Amino acid sequence: MSTPTYLIRRVLQAAAVILIVTIVVFALLHALPGGPARGILGPQATAQQIAAFDHEQGLDKPLPVQYLYYLGQLAHGDLGTSYTLNEPVSQLITERLPKTLLLTVLSAVVGLLLAVPLGMWQAVRRNKPVDYVITTLSFIAYSTPVYFLGLILVLVFSQALPWFPSQAPQGHTLGEVLAYPQGLVLPVAAGAASMVAVFSRYMRAATLENLSEDYVRTARAGGSRSRAILWRHVFRNSLTPVVAMLGYYVPVLFGGALVVEQLFNYPGMGLLFWTAAQSSDYPVLLGCVLIIAVATVTGTLLADIVQRIIDPRVKAGRS
Repeated sequence: MSTPTYLIRRVLQAAAVILIVTIVVFALLHALPGGPARGILGPQATAQQIAAFDHEQGLDKPLPVQYLYYLGQLAHGDLGTSYTLNEPVSQLITERLPKTLLLTVLSAVVGLLLAVPLGMWQAVRRNKPVDYVITTLSFIAYSTPVYFLGLILVLVFSQALPWFPSQAPQGHTLGEVLAYPQGLVLPVAAGAASMVAVFSRYMRAATLENLSEDYVRTARAGGSRSRAILWRHVFRNSLTPVVAMLGYYVPVLFGGALVVEQLFNYPGMGLLFWTAAQSSDYPVLLGCVLIIAVATVTGTLLADIVQRIIDPRVKAGRS
């Protein structure tokens, strides 16, 4: 299958998944106790007030008609209104999402910059003491809850060694957040730790697999240096499964951001979601779920495309 045809097929699949996500979110919205009207008007609202609200908002129409209206609202960026903040959910997410993306991207970049060379080093030093030590530390980091790891970082690097602040930078804009970079160190470290543990293992396994391939033995027989073989050939081929897994790791990054933002009081979408969960602010919760789902689908799509570019031998049927 040609690359353009493959890309068109993957984009159509992603669009279908996003459409299914909108159906699920729409169903959850109508499954709320008392319906959307009760959530907006409050528990003291009378039956007449609820009926009037439903009629005004079109909630008394058949569900397929309501769903089409809901899609129209989504197309115009209308995710509803927050019960507690009395602000459009789209506006709240627009303010918070860039800061969450900043945190997750920095965590991913730091995690990959550490995991890739670490995994390759482990593969080269296979079954040596350093390999066992790094493997043990990776398992510990992977099995440690993000919240507990964040607390350890605060106790060590903010309390015992006052190198970094325990609270993330505050502000309404990315500029205000970036103006206090030392406040990002601990949140980024907490978010990157599990990624280093997971992707160093993937990189180690992929490197070991490529080191046993015929092209490596041929290059060695031709007199190529081990370092040149490792970085010119093995490195690129080993990145393919790592890139493929990166897209699937997007929901993990967002899930970790929720905990990290709450722990370090970082003003991103994760903290918004946490606050909304405490106050049962359903429009905010469902808006965040929808955005995370779209980000997950987009991340998976981009990972497949990048994997196809890195290794054209990957067939669409096996992606």
